[in-house]
Amino acid sequence: MDRSDVIILGGGLVGLALATALDAHGLSSIVIDPADPVATLAIGFDGRASAVSSASWRMLDAIGVGERLAPFGCPIESIRVSDGLSPQALIFDPSAEEGPLGHMFENRILRGMLRASAEEAANVTLLMPARAERVERDGTGVTVTLTDGRMLHARLLVGAEGRNSPTRDTAGINVARWRYDHAAIIASIGHERPHGQIAYEIFYPAGPFAMLPLPDDESGPRSAIVWTVKASDAHAMLNLPDRAFLAEAEKRMGRMLGALRVASPRSAYPLGFHHAARITGERLALAGDAAHGIHPIAGQGVNLGFRDAAALVEVLVDGARLGLDPGDAQLLARYERWRSLDTFMVAAATDGLTRLFGIPGPAAAAVRRFGLGMVQRLPPLKALFMAEARGESGELPRLLRGQLV
Repeated sequence: MDRSDVIILGGGLVGLALATALDAHGLSSIVIDPADPVATLAIGFDGRASAVSSASWRMLDAIGVGERLAPFGCPIESIRVSDGLSPQALIFDPSAEEGPLGHMFENRILRGMLRASAEEAANVTLLMPARAERVERDGTGVTVTLTDGRMLHARLLVGAEGRNSPTRDTAGINVARWRYDHAAIIASIGHERPHGQIAYEIFYPAGPFAMLPLPDDESGPRSAIVWTVKASDAHAMLNLPDRAFLAEAEKRMGRMLGALRVASPRSAYPLGFHHAARITGERLALAGDAAHGIHPIAGQGVNLGFRDAAALVEVLVDGARLGLDPGDAQLLARYERWRSLDTFMVAAATDGLTRLFGIPGPAAAAVRRFGLGMVQRLPPLKALFMAEARGESGELPRLLRGQLV
């Protein structure tokens, strides 16, 4: 029977980051994921890109992934938020000393670099593809039996399989969830003018339209777009001819980046909200989308997962120094307390913004623009929003400050 300190079910961005961070502190883990890693790293597998906040970036750098990732990312030097194409915008412009607000990466690049780091880690075992057939948790530990008959044992199980986590469901954890009448159209587009490392969030009643800077390719500047449309329109948007799609995108962008070109295939993702009633159980912790899923309106989804990983690592490492078992109920209670309020507040804020900016009519638009103007004119309030964008609010785990535990 193979043994480790932790078994992680789910080898996505959060699961791999958690395994690598545990390794940096001498704790061992086994990562199990049914997906074929060759397929998940293919260009067409996942067209999404993620904004890694400055706090999450410090964690990735501290655990040795930052050096691998740096050549493939684009720093976000400014964020501009507007209601429609109104010239009145909320602008987050950090000083040179403060550094970028975050970095943009294509998800397949993030996944590939995290996987490469995990493969080189002395204390990480990757079982991909592999599937857990039976999971048993009791007072002495966790035993996972794979479909090929192999048996694995650890002191703690982490469910990081994503929104439809079977680990969460099997544990009987209730989830508050609903679907928005929205889908996100995801694509990379090239454009005539440089993006200046600026991220744009333009709110329309039908949903936000985000342009997120990516590194230039051989054809010139490019950005990732996240275009929220009515769920009933998603199929039609995917099947528009390229010329018509780009023409519609140019209108949403106010043609600020000039002529557009196709830089990747389009894909669509349904949007929803879910929040687990609790994120721990007997020898069990949930992390990432297994614990919470939010609207991409603020680009915080993957960062919430990285914050989960940083907090869980700190709790487990502090416990190990005291001689405590990684599955000790005291440690899991600390993780629950630490993460529950933060994830709930971010989830509630993004849900509220989604509903607020979805109200149609000139009166609602006037109120929104007044609110954005007030934040722009009040430095303390603006600093609070900027700290949220950086992932620097609340009690930060040491990894998010760039320090090993």
